Amino acid sequence: MARGDVLIDFDGSGWQFLESPGFLLAVFGLALLWYGAERSGANRGLVDRAVLGLGLVLGALLFAGSLAAGNEAAWPGLVGGVACALLGRAALGGLFERAARRLEKEATNLLSLYAEGAALMLAAVAIVVPPLSYLALAGFVLLLVRGGRADDRKYAGLRVLR
Repeated sequence: MARGDVLIDFDGSGWQFLESPGFLLAVFGLALLWYGAERSGANRGLVDRAVLGLGLVLGALLFAGSLAAGNEAAWPGLVGGVACALLGRAALGGLFERAARRLEKEATNLLSLYAEGAALMLAAVAIVVPPLSYLALAGFVLLLVRGGRADDRKYAGLRVLR
């Protein structure tokens, strides 16, 4: 959306590199590397840490760039972007881990696809209707709080009646 200057435009903000073809190509290349590493059976912990680091950096840059594009100070976006990325990772990471424990292997592989699709949809909604971002943050907090309590309970599952 930024590349086409649709609803967000980094031009003149000092953060124009965020919509440059080189930056977008680098992000796309990193996404392809992540996909390949995940499918190849690489060290899962290392891949997860690398993706988390990349998410923190991109979150900080995009939040700061968005503030700067709106003629605001950019530095709070660096802190806020990292905080939002950590909150989203903690809330959704726990949710998908709990779901993966209950699913078959084939269905578990689709979880990352669902997560990426949801992230893209949330990003688009945040650009089109910015106040909805606050609802997403509240939802992440709710997932984090309720998800922690759900781990303490024993899952009853379905019972067979005889």
